[in-house]
Amino acid sequence: MEAQVDSQLTAENSIPTETTEPNTRMTRIQALTLISIASVNFSSMICYSILGPFFPNEAVKKGASQTVVGLIFGCYAVCNLIGSMVMGKYIVQIGAKFMLIAGLFVSSVCTILFGLLDRAPSGAPFITLCFIVRSMDAVGFAAAMTSTFAMTAKIFPNNVATVLGSLEVFAGLGLILGPPIGGWFYQSFGYEVPFLLLGCVLLIMVPFNIYVLPSIEAEPSKDSFVRLLTNGKVVLICFVLVTISSGLGFIDATLSLFAMKTFGLSSGYVGLLLIGLSLPYCLASPLIGYFTDKYPVTRTGFTVTGAVITAVCFFLLGPAPFLHIQSQLWLMVLMLSLIGFSLGMTAIPTFPEIISCAHEQGFEEGLSTLGMVSGLFGAFWSTGMFYGPILGGLITQRLNFEWAATVQGAMGLLSALLLLAYSLFKRRQQRLRVNDQQADENTPLLND
Repeated sequence: MEAQVDSQLTAENSIPTETTEPNTRMTRIQALTLISIASVNFSSMICYSILGPFFPNEAVKKGASQTVVGLIFGCYAVCNLIGSMVMGKYIVQIGAKFMLIAGLFVSSVCTILFGLLDRAPSGAPFITLCFIVRSMDAVGFAAAMTSTFAMTAKIFPNNVATVLGSLEVFAGLGLILGPPIGGWFYQSFGYEVPFLLLGCVLLIMVPFNIYVLPSIEAEPSKDSFVRLLTNGKVVLICFVLVTISSGLGFIDATLSLFAMKTFGLSSGYVGLLLIGLSLPYCLASPLIGYFTDKYPVTRTGFTVTGAVITAVCFFLLGPAPFLHIQSQLWLMVLMLSLIGFSLGMTAIPTFPEIISCAHEQGFEEGLSTLGMVSGLFGAFWSTGMFYGPILGGLITQRLNFEWAATVQGAMGLLSALLLLAYSLFKRRQQRLRVNDQQADENTPLLND
């Protein structure tokens, strides 16, 4: 199997990624990988998203403050950040398939353990166990996601954004189904059942992916994250990733309590409310991926436009106090839907764009570089998921939800403007360089 995979991947990677039209027929290896990663995306995201509707409220009952709830969400992101960097650096040595399977197994066990935490005493014991289990779960999730991104880019070199966008349909379905399923099971059967049930579903995915997932062998690279971050465009793209992921982390940690208090919604209805965020993202991602694969020059434009729309939506999510608009349920649903759509515009083009920047900088075209890009992507995404809940929780506790959402929007707008300014500056430099070259070519070598 491994020899077959390597030979097919070698043949596929010999085709230039920027000049060849995307292939419409998949090989057996590609089909198996697509099935495997789709199952991982769906099962992982459904387990991740079940916390939103009811866990913040349950944690408050157990003696945790709003800030501590934010820290519980945030510690997941910190461990995910560290795990992504380590896994991305050593993906070749560990093995992409083993990394995915091991990560999936750890996440499934931690999900089940998280469902038993309601039996812990209130106060410090409950909070401490939440931090421990959540941190272990984050490392497993980092291993699974880092390997899936790298393997996708390796096996689909000419259609990275298209395939990632299509796979995000399954991630979106997990995000869509997780909150209402979690909220409904919580209301009907209590705290334990959602975690035990979905943890077992995730555990079933382990033997399935052992059988289905192909193995990939590669040589380790000497390149580093530091060298990749010397590229200005990569740094600004990562800043955009931080701002949009922090917004999602902020919503996870604070929206349910705000919606329950302001509109009197139950946990089940909050889960339905979050569908407004996930469904547009799920529907938009494949289209945006296909378009940006076909027209790579539009990637930065999509990222900037999506980030601006996201920022405006966060200003209206509260809404911002200086707008003097009253909080209304229909407005919140509309803004969540637009955030979901703009999230696809912003996030989907960034991964292939970072890969292109790495190749332009002289990085080798192989699994090692793809693992490094995947680890970098996951690390900065996790950075936002860390500070978003913590900063949002602090501002919500000291001021209110409206001001916290406004700060999130301001950070997103800043990142979009910086990336736009940098892109226009580099484009102007390139135009001047071309004009100088043309002038040199038109200058006669000898004066008459």
